Amino acid sequence: MSETVTEPEIDPTEGTDALDEDFVLSPSFIQRVLDALDLGHAEEVKELLKPLHAADVADLVGLVSPRERRELIDMMGESLDPEVLSELEPDVRGQVLEYLDPIVLAQAIESLDSDDAVFVLEDLPEAQQREILNQLPEADRTAVEMGLLYPEETAGRLMTRGFVALPPYWTVGEAIDFMRESDDLPDDFFEIYVVDPSYHPVGAVHLSRVLRTKRGVRIEDLMEEDLHIIPADLEQEEAAYAFEQYDLVSAPVVDEGGRLVGMITIDDILDVIQEEAEEDILALGGVGDEGLSDTVMTTTTRRFSWLFVNLLTAIIASLVIAVFQTSIEQVVALAVLMPIVASMGGNAGTQTLTIAVRALATKDLTPTNAGRIILREALVGWINGLLFALVMGLIAVFWFHSVGLAAVIGAAMVLTLLAGGLAGILIPLWLQRVGADPAVSSAVFVTTVTDVVGFSSILGLATWLLLG
Repeated sequence: MSETVTEPEIDPTEGTDALDEDFVLSPSFIQRVLDALDLGHAEEVKELLKPLHAADVADLVGLVSPRERRELIDMMGESLDPEVLSELEPDVRGQVLEYLDPIVLAQAIESLDSDDAVFVLEDLPEAQQREILNQLPEADRTAVEMGLLYPEETAGRLMTRGFVALPPYWTVGEAIDFMRESDDLPDDFFEIYVVDPSYHPVGAVHLSRVLRTKRGVRIEDLMEEDLHIIPADLEQEEAAYAFEQYDLVSAPVVDEGGRLVGMITIDDILDVIQEEAEEDILALGGVGDEGLSDTVMTTTTRRFSWLFVNLLTAIIASLVIAVFQTSIEQVVALAVLMPIVASMGGNAGTQTLTIAVRALATKDLTPTNAGRIILREALVGWINGLLFALVMGLIAVFWFHSVGLAAVIGAAMVLTLLAGGLAGILIPLWLQRVGADPAVSSAVFVTTVTDVVGFSSILGLATWLLLG
């Protein structure tokens, strides 16, 4: 005789602790969802997730294992908020899209703004993109297709094609009536763009000014002509810089002919700023676009290339040591002190490199002030070198009872920290000038310089002063 499995009634007062004080999903809530998932209680899962924001649901989807992720998506079914798709991390989103039926996915895409729809579809194979696009209404399909035509990581991919554009001769009353009666306005917008007959933007009016102005006033009398216009082919990082520099909330996007084709809003720019910052941090660590949901093989493959480069640079440093092998055999203390010098130089170079790469990304480091910053970093390296030379010199005297060895370690410390400071600023500047990404390539070069200078300075000075 078969038993009927009934799902427990949901207590609406439970689960209210979904987020902790830091707006992060609490472990107890996550466990409750997983327990319902293991028991196959789909309705309980839906009720638990129902009060959550799409971004919190996306976090939950990213936290669980691939198996649990598949079950979670299946249980949510049609209750899955389409906004969740745009909030997912790229590696997780790729997995989730594979779980969804093309018809369900097309329905979700249709309800998204054009910029979010492009964001969700852009990483899919072209054949799968076409299968989903063919199921969209013509207007939505055209908007998404136009967005996909622009190169990745440009303003054209970032913009939404929904905006409000009016002629300058309309009155405030006409503008308000139009916005009330139109069914084709974006869900969220902050400005009305004023366009000429050729659809070139000539000004903008904040909604707050429209609401505070009498109906008979003309739009051109309210508009601000100082527009910060974003070309559609502009790199998204440059667009983010414009928003940060000019405290923008939204900005019009134009095509090659200067015609208004979309707008970018601050919520999209915040995502870009976070994405670019994450890219720089990951690149400095040599892990590329690695994600926590990547498989062991994928992660291993991505890390291997940079580890191999590091192996080659380590061999270069070892060759320097091999040249002075006889000196090390005669003064064994050098083998003890060498790693200290190289480590201090590497840390000094990394400190400078981190500041330099971030300053280049935010355009705070430019050819105008580069000379002054280089001099500053050289002085910082030199002063720190002198201070740590004194510290290590005293340690060497008490440890090895040798004033000569103390002088060697002190001089090597000054040279290595000075080299680290200069390498940390000069190498990213040079890489940017030749068109390479300083965040990706700098760390290996800086480490090589500090290792080579550190080893060669302490061993060379020891050979000259102690054994010469």
